[in-house]
Amino acid sequence: MLESLSNSLQSALSRLRGKGRLSEADVQAAMREVRLALLAADVNVKVVRDFVDRVRERAVGQDVQKSLTPGQQVVKIVYEELTELMGGEQARIQMAAKPPTVVMLVGLQGAGKTTAIAKLGLAFRQHQHRPLLVAADVYRPAAIDQLHVLGKQVDIPVFDMGTDANPVDIVRQGMLEAERQGADVVLVDTAGRLHIDESLMDELDEMKRVIQPHEILLVVDAMTGQDAVHVAETFHQRLGVTGVILTKLDGDARGGAALTVRAVTGCPIKYVGLGEKIEPLEPFHPDRLASRILGMGDVLSLIERAQERIDLDKAKEMEARMRSSSFTLNDFQEMFRQVRNLGPLDQVMKMIPGMNKIKGIENVDLNDKRFIRMDAIISSMTKAEREDPSIMNASRRRRIANGSGTTVRDVNQLLNQFEQTREMMKKMTGMGKRLNRKGAMGALKAMGGLGGLPGLKDLPQIPGGEGAFSGGSEGVGGKSRHHRSKKKRK
Repeated sequence: MLESLSNSLQSALSRLRGKGRLSEADVQAAMREVRLALLAADVNVKVVRDFVDRVRERAVGQDVQKSLTPGQQVVKIVYEELTELMGGEQARIQMAAKPPTVVMLVGLQGAGKTTAIAKLGLAFRQHQHRPLLVAADVYRPAAIDQLHVLGKQVDIPVFDMGTDANPVDIVRQGMLEAERQGADVVLVDTAGRLHIDESLMDELDEMKRVIQPHEILLVVDAMTGQDAVHVAETFHQRLGVTGVILTKLDGDARGGAALTVRAVTGCPIKYVGLGEKIEPLEPFHPDRLASRILGMGDVLSLIERAQERIDLDKAKEMEARMRSSSFTLNDFQEMFRQVRNLGPLDQVMKMIPGMNKIKGIENVDLNDKRFIRMDAIISSMTKAEREDPSIMNASRRRRIANGSGTTVRDVNQLLNQFEQTREMMKKMTGMGKRLNRKGAMGALKAMGGLGGLPGLKDLPQIPGGEGAFSGGSEGVGGKSRHHRSKKKRK
């Protein structure tokens, strides 16, 4: 997500870090690279110019805080200005004083409106609301059928009147149906076009007049860059759009739409769509995205995701078994299932501060298919084998490999990962509160069998500096492993 922009900005600012003093020439050179990075990310030219001028004005001649180096001060200013550029604070849905709250989704064809409305409905339902989806797209083939399928997946009712009905009549009857069902949120899926035309806008205008929505959310494909911004401008001028949903943000390496749409249109980004799975739309937090762009992670989002998706009761049971040294393959399987619930592992890793500073992290195998393979291997074992892996001989390993559609090598690799994880758990239990940052990194690598992933065990310690996990000039935890092992040999 926004990988190209993130790498370019981090590279531009990295030269300032660690400098005890910054000259105006240093700042000018860094700002030139920042400008090029933003232009390459398809950010609006005027927005780029204003952004760079604001950062330069704040960076040159400003008193440096005692807790920061001059380089860190510039990074802090860029972070604050990026946050402000994307809206400053999280923009929330305006709920009606008297239900139902009516939300109309508009946009061009192919932006992902129908999928977005199901994801938005799921987000409302998770907050104890009773949404109703109204299918008012009668033009696109199978649009109504698609909404019914998605509605069934998220367990939300869908109202439609078929493809022969007038869309304005559909939304009018949809409001009556919401009242009959006791729904407190009505989400209207409208028709799109391949391009903006008068008939589309006239129809949306009439629907807006009839249902008087509390929110008009424009759904745009983040990967279209400046085209998304132009679409947002046109819709906003005609309909008075109250917010934007950026879909496919995880596939957008540049970030032009995310950084520009608020500045150009004045419409805040309220939700973002990540991934193809039917999961709730994520509220858009400008400060958190700015933090991720600058390589500082997004711990708050990771914590919120963990709170929503990890079964705390199971986690407590697992912790108790770890403390009693009865950690089995069943627990190991449950552990990486819980990790998988957090989402794609490459996304999760990028939320952890300092991960981008580890050289070679891009070569680590973080594919979800690996977890599926591990799950199949453990599921092919007998109860006795899961409880006591020491009974695993060659014939048992061959049988498990055949049963799981894998190889004996895969089975051996999983058993090695399990042993590494179990050993790590023993050490963590023994260390208790004295667990230092290096141990925390080791535990992170062990999560879900990460300790055995190709390349990860060979990664160097995070170098000292400004990373959240940095511990000194020799990396996390002070002295390096090589230094200690050398001392031990003496």
